[in-house]
Amino acid sequence: MTRRTWIPITAAAAVVVAVGAALVAVRPWSDAVPQAGATSSATSSPAPDVDRSAAELRQDFLDDYVQDGRVVRTDQGGDTVSEGQAYGLLIAYADDDRATFGQIWSWTKRHLVTDDDLLAWRWTPEDGVVDGQSASDADLDAARALVLAGDRWGDERYTAAGRAMASAILEHETAETDLGTILLPGPWADTEPYRYDASYASPAAFRVLERATGDRRWAELTEGSRAVTAAVLDVSDLPSDWSQVHADGTVEPMPANGDQGSVVYGWDAMRLPLRYAEACSAEDRTLAGSIAPTLRRSTELAAQLDLGGTAVTGDTSALAYAARAAAEHAAGSSSAASADLRRMDRTSATTPTYYGDAWAALGATMLTSDVLGGCATDAGGAS
Repeated sequence: MTRRTWIPITAAAAVVVAVGAALVAVRPWSDAVPQAGATSSATSSPAPDVDRSAAELRQDFLDDYVQDGRVVRTDQGGDTVSEGQAYGLLIAYADDDRATFGQIWSWTKRHLVTDDDLLAWRWTPEDGVVDGQSASDADLDAARALVLAGDRWGDERYTAAGRAMASAILEHETAETDLGTILLPGPWADTEPYRYDASYASPAAFRVLERATGDRRWAELTEGSRAVTAAVLDVSDLPSDWSQVHADGTVEPMPANGDQGSVVYGWDAMRLPLRYAEACSAEDRTLAGSIAPTLRRSTELAAQLDLGGTAVTGDTSALAYAARAAAEHAAGSSSAASADLRRMDRTSATTPTYYGDAWAALGATMLTSDVLGGCATDAGGAS
């Protein structure tokens, strides 16, 4: 299975798969490893606390997974993906670790940056780049980290690289629909109906890049992403890992590999509440908070749920608790968010994985500070 091969499915087929009684866990191509609910308006709430601090989680990730600037998926054969390099950049920047940031970017620039200023998706020690296609979530996170670093450390090289990547994202990884401008998962997905992953969109990153570039197309992407995310959440209680979006704005859940497999809330979709909980718009944070009632149905969370909130695997992931912490925080329940960040911490400590540990560090950072340009700690104030 590759991210470039998929077959659109009908809305009816998507619904049948989504509500099936026996669902099989699917690992989407881009990630590790592995609405009916009431909508709560976002309100200002104190930043939730954690057992390990966000700084400790960040340092543990850098210590455990970064080797000479390469973020190694040690639990997946030792390869590297662009997403991991981008996570490393964000984590090192948030930790004010200029040396590690420089090492990660140097390795990334040397091995993954393409002629289009995007990032090749996968690299192995044996063969180098084995998949040259880009993934927009990695490109977006890397561009965000670069412009933030350039501004903080007064390094024009980072600023220029971030702006170039930002321009390439707008040029190669977006599409126009009746809902507005949307973020494609990569240039390979530029055929309608568009393959779509709502967890790739990051309102906070869009805001950072608009400020860094002065390009109003980032505001248009913010509005279009909000509209299509709302449409995704109108279809089911929880967002699906993958959807397809038609030019007229129609949205349908779909399996990770086209017309086969299960439609689930899993390794991809769990990033959506984190992306939207740190947003600086109350409308965006409300989208994150809207899934909290469904996620509250069970104290213990599996790594994959069907779109009604029922576990479809016995696996666990720190990301599942980070995601619910974000949803609860966005809904104004700081005590519930704190409890889930502690569950996230325990899960990361007892079952460490590259992906879970990355999102433990990023989730705690996004929800407890504004260092990455988000607004979770003060409920925004800017739209």
